[in-house]
Amino acid sequence: MIGYFTNDLAIKMLFRPYRAIYLGKRRLPFTPGLIPRNQERLARRVADTIMGSLLTPGELQNLARRLLQVERIQGAVLWLLRLGLEQVQADREQKTAKILGGILRDLFGEALPRLLKVWARQKDFLAVQIDHIFDRVLLDFQFSDMQARQLSDWILEAVLPPDVLRQAIVDFLTDRNIQVIDEGFREKSSGTYWVVANLFGLRNSLVRLRSFCLDEKEIANARLQELILSLEVRDRIQVWLQSFSLQNLPVSTVRQLRKTTRDNVRAYVQQSGGELLQGLGESIDWEKVSVSIVNRLRASAVVNTSLEIVSQEFAVAIDRYLERDLEKVVAQAIPILAIDEAIVSRVQATSPEELEMAIQGIVKSELQGIVNLGGILGMTIGLLQSLFLFLS
Repeated sequence: MIGYFTNDLAIKMLFRPYRAIYLGKRRLPFTPGLIPRNQERLARRVADTIMGSLLTPGELQNLARRLLQVERIQGAVLWLLRLGLEQVQADREQKTAKILGGILRDLFGEALPRLLKVWARQKDFLAVQIDHIFDRVLLDFQFSDMQARQLSDWILEAVLPPDVLRQAIVDFLTDRNIQVIDEGFREKSSGTYWVVANLFGLRNSLVRLRSFCLDEKEIANARLQELILSLEVRDRIQVWLQSFSLQNLPVSTVRQLRKTTRDNVRAYVQQSGGELLQGLGESIDWEKVSVSIVNRLRASAVVNTSLEIVSQEFAVAIDRYLERDLEKVVAQAIPILAIDEAIVSRVQATSPEELEMAIQGIVKSELQGIVNLGGILGMTIGLLQSLFLFLS
């Protein structure tokens, strides 16, 4: 009986009493129990044992490899994408559109203008694109009948109306120009023209023409208008515009024109491209654009069908990264996770009652076996002592 009850008492004293008992100011020995009294050290020992022998960096890497397989990663990424899409679809306050609008406004107002200035400093900036546009658009461009007609009308009505032509004639027929024309006609003419040039000359005719244009403006404009109609200047300009094409120019001229176009575009973008993008960004209502984009994403079947493809690509990329740097990731994750501190905190936060119940639940039969073993050993020793006393 002594062996049985002493072992039972010793096991109970591992846990009880749960708190220290004081007699006056002195704490009674063996209070609290062994495990509650050393709970902090026990927690540290448990954490060190787990981290030292169970959750080692190598074991954590193996665990991460089993958990982070491509199929599991793809499933997690797909779940996140679908969750995000559902969140966007359920967004009644258009928060996503507002965030997207702010991103686009900052992109066109700040980021892209700065990047554009840096890119424009490169000699090959937009070279391929500009050459492609030049070869496919400008080089093959020709005016249609309607375009040539409208452009010829605009030239005669806005650029070269009769009044402008009359003023151009007046400006051209200066005294010096008249003298040069008259002397050249006299010197270089021959035959009958020489007789007319030296007897009459062109000076008087040109002076009278200038005086007529200056004194009789309305009549001169009317005569010039009649002359334009009679000479069919409009039709001639139209025919010339329709026949105009860069392909008719020499190859060297076309190459130089292409290079000039490329340099001018690059210089313009370098100097004014940022301001152009900023002005474009300020003139656009990005919130409306963002709302349209978000609404389109909500109803887009392509987005829904492409989630699996996107998640698969993400999973493959993450798997490649983990395959190469898993050891570094685990080494960086262990201090961040602080598993040992979590174990220590959890053990320390467990009350002695709960700790006793947990240990009893794990090794109850073993502890009861120790109590029974104490009773058996006590009985055996008692019988041996009784036999010894009887024989003696």
